[in-house]
Amino acid sequence: MMDIKQKTITGVAWSAVERFSVQIVQFVVQIIIARLLFPSDYGMISMLAIFMAIAQTFTDGGFGNALIQKKDRTNTDYSTVFYFNISVGIILSIILFLSSGLISQFYNMPELKPIVQVMSVNLVILSFQVIQKTILTIKIDFKTQAKASLIGVLIGGAIGIIMAYKGYGAWALVAQFTTINIIQTALFWYFVKWKPIREFSKDSFKRLFNFGSKILGANLLQTIYLNLYTLVIGKQFSATTLGYYSRADQFAQFPSSNITGIIWRVTYPIMSEIQDDDLKLKQVFRQYIKLSAFIVFPIMVGLAAMAEPFIIIILTEKWKGIVPILQIISFYYMLYPLNAISQNLMQVKGRSDMFFRLEIVKKLIGIALLFISLPFGIYYVCSSLIAYGLINLSINIYYNSKLIDFKIKDQIRDIIKIFFVSIIMGLVVYSINLTPLSNIPKLLTGTIIGSITYLILSHITKIPELKTLRNLIKK
Repeated sequence: MMDIKQKTITGVAWSAVERFSVQIVQFVVQIIIARLLFPSDYGMISMLAIFMAIAQTFTDGGFGNALIQKKDRTNTDYSTVFYFNISVGIILSIILFLSSGLISQFYNMPELKPIVQVMSVNLVILSFQVIQKTILTIKIDFKTQAKASLIGVLIGGAIGIIMAYKGYGAWALVAQFTTINIIQTALFWYFVKWKPIREFSKDSFKRLFNFGSKILGANLLQTIYLNLYTLVIGKQFSATTLGYYSRADQFAQFPSSNITGIIWRVTYPIMSEIQDDDLKLKQVFRQYIKLSAFIVFPIMVGLAAMAEPFIIIILTEKWKGIVPILQIISFYYMLYPLNAISQNLMQVKGRSDMFFRLEIVKKLIGIALLFISLPFGIYYVCSSLIAYGLINLSINIYYNSKLIDFKIKDQIRDIIKIFFVSIIMGLVVYSINLTPLSNIPKLLTGTIIGSITYLILSHITKIPELKTLRNLIKK
């Protein structure tokens, strides 16, 4: 276990540096740009998010995960996937470019057409970095990824801010996104000394496709489902409401998705190494689940409790409409790491077929919840995400018990104490909103008191992850 612990510590450390250095810079840049732009500008970019996201999912094709899961991967495997990714990227870029008129007509926004056309080029750019990122992930080398990502975000962010200041509106976001992708792709090729060979193996493609196609299908369903909210909200409500939802979703995603991403990128290759040892896999899986919950639960509850002063300070009063939306979807993202790591387990065990079938069932339920909630307004639409997250978690818990003999009651017991401690902390923090303090003192006081309350309650209730986290930080 020591080798796994050391890999986990090193991997998590550099994965955290890569994620948070990039995301903090991105976060600051987005705040600056948001102060210069209007909610409708973000709404316009959000309207094409579903088309870009679906195309990007196809570009990877699930082959990155297939390569990580495969133990005896060869250069032929890498080259086969590389040529496939490039071909798909070019085809999808052309399709999106030619569909720009239809997309702009769908939203009744002619100004969206040239934006879609320029954004479509990013699909080709992104297809050139899939193999490099996969190689680095297999090596658990997040230090190199941190360099490439941070440089790209700094340069792209600077261009985005300048263009927003000059009054380019939504085009500032287009330029920022495109610049980041160009810089990062160039740096990945510079840092990773891998070159494709002139070989495309049908046998290699078939083997990888057998696993990767199920992952592609599941990822595609997840992408469509999450972006369907953007599509439906953009069509049913105003661009401003979509802008509110989009920014609230980004704020809620920031801590949850990044912490989950840090752990996911480290756990997947490590768990893949021990996929045949169920006892060791169960031990490692439990540690990752409990640690994720211990970190993410209090952050998301605290964000919901302090949403109003946080938004007013960060984005000013004009974005206050975000607050109730942010409070609701924060509880959805609280469940996100548990579901993501559980899905990791299915992939590690080679059960991409199970993963895909379950995703079909989950997404059908999720889509039904979305359309049932739609007539009741935006807050009910956001609340349907929480219902979906709970159903998703229940299904994952059941199938985890089958895969590695991890009893349902043990899985619930692992996280229930952390959940209640987080809720109590959240109530304490929320009570600060009732005081006559101004927004900055409220936010600072809430953060300090919330942190102290959580640590004290964790110590009193003897939550072992407090000691685990302390030891990880020391190392």
